[in-house]
Amino acid sequence: MPTLVPILGDQLSHNLATLRAVAKSDAVILMMEVADEATYVPHHPQKIALFFSAMRHFAEELRAAGWQVDYVRLDDPANTGSLSGEVARAAARWGATRTLAVKAGEWRVLAAQHSWPDVTLLDDDRFLCGIDQFADWAAPRKRLIMEDFYRLMRRQTGLLMDGEQPIGGQWNYDQENRKAVPKGQRFTPPICFAPDAITAEVLALVQARFHNHFGSTASFAWPVTRTQALAALADFIAHRLPGFGDYQDAMVTGEDVLNHSLLSPAINLGLLGPLEVCEAAAAAYHAGAAPLNAVEGFIRQIIGWREYVRGLYWFAGPDYTARNHLDATRPLPALFWGAPTDLKCLSEAVGATGRNAMAHHIQRLMILGNFAMLTGTDPGHVHRWYLAVYADAIEWVEAPNVIGMSQFADGGLMATKPYAAGGAYVNRMSDHCKSCTYDVKQRTGPRACPLNSLYWDFLARHEERLAGNQRLWRMYDGWRRFAPDEQARIRAQAAGFLAGLA
Repeated sequence: MPTLVPILGDQLSHNLATLRAVAKSDAVILMMEVADEATYVPHHPQKIALFFSAMRHFAEELRAAGWQVDYVRLDDPANTGSLSGEVARAAARWGATRTLAVKAGEWRVLAAQHSWPDVTLLDDDRFLCGIDQFADWAAPRKRLIMEDFYRLMRRQTGLLMDGEQPIGGQWNYDQENRKAVPKGQRFTPPICFAPDAITAEVLALVQARFHNHFGSTASFAWPVTRTQALAALADFIAHRLPGFGDYQDAMVTGEDVLNHSLLSPAINLGLLGPLEVCEAAAAAYHAGAAPLNAVEGFIRQIIGWREYVRGLYWFAGPDYTARNHLDATRPLPALFWGAPTDLKCLSEAVGATGRNAMAHHIQRLMILGNFAMLTGTDPGHVHRWYLAVYADAIEWVEAPNVIGMSQFADGGLMATKPYAAGGAYVNRMSDHCKSCTYDVKQRTGPRACPLNSLYWDFLARHEERLAGNQRLWRMYDGWRRFAPDEQARIRAQAAGFLAGLA
């Protein structure tokens, strides 16, 4: 009787722990497209299509490599609609004596795995920092500062290191990575992958079943195989990595990608390994093909942020997504689902999200996340929106970035201050304000940028909680310098805008 080996949609790696632990002759690989996973939040159609297409391609690769694969399609009439239902059905179908699986990447699915018949769960060793290793690092600390963790990972991996010291003498070149884009700057568009027959079939299925979900599949061009993902990595290293650092925080109207890599979905699915991606970037630096500020900034996003948020997600526990330190209760504004807005920065970020199931990190943090926090939107609503609309949003990576970094809902476990900003930040880092209905330099009045009054109103609302934060003293000093009547006008302006959101 065979061992049943379920492989989840974000475990598409040929060196997966379970594939190393069983003989091909003794195993049946089970892969499942189920309605529960496509609808527990209303995932972007491109995200659903990406998972299903990558899964179907991976199943074909496994078969070609000699594995017995049992693949359950979404439109199978007997499909139970849940992972646990399909595991139970497959175990009975094959008379499996045991189930062997790699631990899921999120609490919700891990809980389901524990109910699978005769199951043994293996650690997911595709990450550079194990969950236990992160817990050992985090447990004695009052604040979980990413920079401290990042330096540990640099030493552990040896990336951009000269012995025990960082190459170039600095750990972090973030100050060099905040340049505005010069007028007329051109960016090389990323490589696109035309849908093959498998992907076309998946896109038709998704369009038929999930056409009412936010977002379009029209521009679908994601890599869905390891071969394609390696081509996407090579394309980024050659064409966009050299300029990645300078403009990684910039926003340009009509430019959805700039110099960003778009590799996070492929890494999260398992088509690329995090270390091989970083080693490719480091090799470009050593070959003189990319500057240190670009390569360090890119590597930090992977061995720093990616590994850090995964560790924090498991360290914080299953109730992390319910945290709400600022007691925010506003429902998610309709503009997040595509309702019209006159705020150019928001319309650009939401538009890119709808078109591509992707927006870069500054759009997510300093436009969409900032607006949600300033308006007092319930962080649980914000979390579920981010989880739904982005192709790379798996809960372990999405939740800390939203609950902790973006919304400060964990009270500072992750971020040292709320990432709040007014219109001046958007004007400095983008060209959006030049074509916006609102005047970014005005705080009050009919044409005043709403972000300005919302920013000061946010500080005023939470002064009791936040005024003691050492990183906010300048902001509160600025607020207190306003005359009382000016403070009242600012807060009335914000209240009027918030009333209109409802």
